[in-house]
Amino acid sequence: MPFIVDDFDFPLPPELIAQHPTPERTGSRLLHVDGTSHIDRQFADLASLLRAGDLLVFNDTKVIKARFFGVKETGGQVEIMLERIVDATHALCQIRASKAPKTGCLLTLADAFTVRMSGRAGADGDFFLLELTEPGNFWELAEQYGKLPLPPYIEHPAEGADETRYQTVYAREPGAVAAPTAGLHFDEAMLETLLAQGVGTAFVTLHVGAGTYRPVRVDKIAEHRMHSERYEIPEATTAAIAATHAAGGRVVAVGTTSLRALESAGNADGTVRTGSAETDIFITPGYRFQVVDRLITNFHLPKSTLLMLVSAFAGYDASRAAYAHAVAERYRFFSYGDAMLLERTDAI
Repeated sequence: MPFIVDDFDFPLPPELIAQHPTPERTGSRLLHVDGTSHIDRQFADLASLLRAGDLLVFNDTKVIKARFFGVKETGGQVEIMLERIVDATHALCQIRASKAPKTGCLLTLADAFTVRMSGRAGADGDFFLLELTEPGNFWELAEQYGKLPLPPYIEHPAEGADETRYQTVYAREPGAVAAPTAGLHFDEAMLETLLAQGVGTAFVTLHVGAGTYRPVRVDKIAEHRMHSERYEIPEATTAAIAATHAAGGRVVAVGTTSLRALESAGNADGTVRTGSAETDIFITPGYRFQVVDRLITNFHLPKSTLLMLVSAFAGYDASRAAYAHAVAERYRFFSYGDAMLLERTDAI
């Protein structure tokens, strides 16, 4: 029976949506889900759940200051969220305004620079193309005038602490407008502990776009089209994955973005292709995973594509039970919330 969006709904008390991170990165709770069982743990227990020869794969993307406020040449207020900086003078974005700007409209952002809206893009035309009208560089302008783009369900404006905590400790490749939040739980001390334990680490880069928050607007999930994101997998990572599987170790994706990159580049034999590509992979129950054996992830929005991915990985019934347990036990949800460690299952 085909799934519909309502199959991935669940009641979530708003007070469970975490508005701030825990005082320590590793201070969150961890729900370990293995088939029909789920065990309450602390994230600091992760080392005891991994063994020498396992491989953690992290997304090393870095969040850029992608949020701008400005005015149209007609005087109307706009809010810009960059989706992707295409090159030094062009960017793709979402625009919030009382009326969408027309093609050719000039926008002044942060009282500092002017861009032209040059067209629409995206599967549903819900992204806008911007181009600078004067000499400049979008990367530099974002760093100088942009605001940190906290998710829409975090109700406070970005503060000084968010500049650090809404960024992983290993972030190094600028380009994301949303953090790969499973990685926010790791600190340098934990990484050193895992390394000493014989757990390997590897990296992919997938620049998370604002489209990650785009709701599913169709009833039948098979009709949904995902936004596209660019990823890169270095040769060292493909080699590490091959060696891990050959030695009987487990590939553990840290976050859904790492998993989406690996599965997009995965082969039927569990190996991974090196290089850069675009992915619009939409993982739903029934998908057969090629590469990833375990997944570390946060708790996701009701009816979201990420919840559908989790249901595909851990099993639909197991995921429903785990989320119900998390709500009952008052786990903290979403980007600044608690984490899950999921074992892969072949059950739908």
